[in-house]
Amino acid sequence: MEGAQAQSSGTTGVKQTLGLTGATVNAMALIAPGAFLWITYQLQASAAAPNGTSVAKDMWPGIFLALIIAMLSAISYSELARRYPEAGFGSCYYFAEKAFVDRENAEHHKWARLAKIITGWAAHLYYWVYPGTMVAFMATLVGYIYNQVTGNTMSFTALIVFSIAFALLTGAIAVRGITGSTVTAAVINIIQLVTLIGFTILAIVYRLTDAGGPNKWTFASPSDILLPHSFQGLLIQSTLAILILVGFESCTALAAETKDPTRNIPRAVILSLVIQGAFAYLFEYFGANLMLSDKLTGVDAHKAAVTGMDAAAASSAPIGDMAIVVGNTVLHSIGFGLMITIAVTVVIALLGTTLSCINTAARVSYAMSKDREMPELLGMLHGKFASPARAIWALMIVSCVIAVIGVKSVVGLTGITLASNFGTFALYGLTCLWTLVAFAGEPGSSFVKHKVVPALGLVANVGMLVSIIYLYIIGGADSKTEAYICFGIAFAWAAVSALYVILNSVRRGHPLIGKVRRANSGAA
Repeated sequence: MEGAQAQSSGTTGVKQTLGLTGATVNAMALIAPGAFLWITYQLQASAAAPNGTSVAKDMWPGIFLALIIAMLSAISYSELARRYPEAGFGSCYYFAEKAFVDRENAEHHKWARLAKIITGWAAHLYYWVYPGTMVAFMATLVGYIYNQVTGNTMSFTALIVFSIAFALLTGAIAVRGITGSTVTAAVINIIQLVTLIGFTILAIVYRLTDAGGPNKWTFASPSDILLPHSFQGLLIQSTLAILILVGFESCTALAAETKDPTRNIPRAVILSLVIQGAFAYLFEYFGANLMLSDKLTGVDAHKAAVTGMDAAAASSAPIGDMAIVVGNTVLHSIGFGLMITIAVTVVIALLGTTLSCINTAARVSYAMSKDREMPELLGMLHGKFASPARAIWALMIVSCVIAVIGVKSVVGLTGITLASNFGTFALYGLTCLWTLVAFAGEPGSSFVKHKVVPALGLVANVGMLVSIIYLYIIGGADSKTEAYICFGIAFAWAAVSALYVILNSVRRGHPLIGKVRRANSGAA
């Protein structure tokens, strides 16, 4: 492929600087091994079934189900990355085209452009909404810290101003290129892993010693945490939990900047998910749930006193409140200091998460722009740092708009989270489908890795999409509002994308369904 060869040889100005560690930590930064324990616990604690009953107790099994779905998708990504190491910035977008163009039967070629455009839409719904969601989470976190320190509440206007400032800062770092971002990601991963795992150990000690007791525990036993309580609860929690696991695939957009991408990119995909999903989050959520009791108190929206899981649902940062409880009992009244320490690490982690997603999103947009499937102004590299600067700044503008919706209320925050997750499930499902297409009938292909795994991944991701649509539409008033925000964002992006594709196709005389020349690559 001309674009891929040019990029791989370095003629576009992109340098191969990342090894296995660099590719892995950039993916890990997007998953953030600990930060999401803080920022999503409230969403999961406040989750309810369509009839209004809480499904908070299905939190851990919901994460486990989401992890299985993510692993099926991760294996598909790693196999495509191994097959197409020349993907460059294109990642899943490039995989979609190649799965059809490389087929011997020319009849398959006509579907290549449609496949990559649909994949590009899903990728942008995920990658362009996700940074805005992280900006909103950051503003919410800062608002919580401000309240804890001063006793006052940050105004909506102040939260918006902070969101814009944070987005600009993150964009400025991203423009400087991936190498500086990698160093930042490595430091962030170490800090948050050590801090949040330390908190989890303290939480387990709190339960085992019955510190501050007698406690009325939310979960009667460890098995009460691990086993599902309802099928609906399992599905609802899974649709939320995917947010804490996504990001493993982001390193596939770094192939042009990675040494020996055939070897390092597939390994980085799996390693990042195993370290942070299977190890960090399952352990951290188990510890947090184990210590939850009536000693965690709060006030709900109706000014009524609540405890345990209800208090976690009412708090903007329940893990911060739990850190105060643990610190005051297990560590001799240093709860406030422990909370601030963890909060600072989460702030740093959110910076890394947002930065990692921006790096991935801008590169996919750059690839589509160079392929003339998005406005060409997004396909220009920075003269000094060789980063897709214009795509990054366009993304920052979108992030500010998304963040404004999210900082308004927990309903708005859940709505934009679902929009990002909707794009995630769509993208992962499509990638599993392209894996089936790419390896169909190929000599030496694996029945398990190239047929069973992607087929299961496709079914599971489609199932999650259906769950979002069904469970939230038939839910209560808040759930319906969250669904409207989610689908409003998704369909707005689909409408804009469709309009551009139609006009662009007419202008170029390039039909949506038709034969594609082998030289026409989406990798550059």
